[in-house]
Amino acid sequence: MSDHDTNADAYWAANKRLIAGSLVIWALVSFGFGILLRPLLSGIKVGGTDLGFWFAQQGSILVFIVLIFFYAWRMNALDRKFGMEE
Repeated sequence: MSDHDTNADAYWAANKRLIAGSLVIWALVSFGFGILLRPLLSGIKVGGTDLGFWFAQQGSILVFIVLIFFYAWRMNALDRKFGMEE
C-alpha cells in the first residue's frame, strides 16, 4: 500500500468518525431529549414551555445548525491536515 493510499484511508476514517459523532449527537438531542426523555424534562420550564417540548420543536433544529457549522469547521481542519484542501 502506498503512502497516498494510507493517507486517503486515514482521511476517510477521520471523516466517518466525524459524521458518526455528529449523527449520534443529533439523534440524542432530537429523538432522545425530544421524545424518549421528554417525561423527565417536563418539569423544567424554558420560555413558557417544558424543556422536552422545546428540544422537540426548536432545540433539535438549533443543534442541527450548530452541527453543520461544526462539521464544516472540522472538515476544513481535516482537509488541511491531510493535504486535501481545494
